[in-house]
Amino acid sequence: MDLRKLKTLIDLVSDSNVSELEITEAEGKVRIVKGGGAVVHSYAPAPAYAPAPMAAAPAAAVAVAPAAAAPVEVVPGHTVKSPMVGTFYRSSSPGAKPFVEIGSTVKEGETICIIEAMKILNEIEADKAGTVTRILCENGQAVEFGQPLFIVE
Repeated sequence: MDLRKLKTLIDLVSDSNVSELEITEAEGKVRIVKGGGAVVHSYAPAPAYAPAPMAAAPAAAVAVAPAAAAPVEVVPGHTVKSPMVGTFYRSSSPGAKPFVEIGSTVKEGETICIIEAMKILNEIEADKAGTVTRILCENGQAVEFGQPLFIVE
């Protein structure tokens, strides 16, 4: 992420009612937190890039942290991933029957969950036909872009 884009993001957070913003891109991850009049942001570059020196805005603290390497679990089957950041729901309303359970057979294009983002309920469809073997998120859990939701075999 270039310095101009980072400065723009800091200015947007400073001038808005948003208290925290986190953005993940191929180059790394940026988290900007506003508190007590100061804007604090951290930048974790992707392993292939070395951190570039950054000029900080006045009254801003900068922390550079390396990306943490998490163990990768190899799971057989197709992983259905979240296409957006939001809140994961297994059913259309509280108390309603979940769209899918473990062992459910799904068709490509069938609704398997809902992700609420910015007060909009987005139906997430299966991108492959098969049987749901694992549900990787809890109802009401916050999910990130690209986070695994289901395993379909």
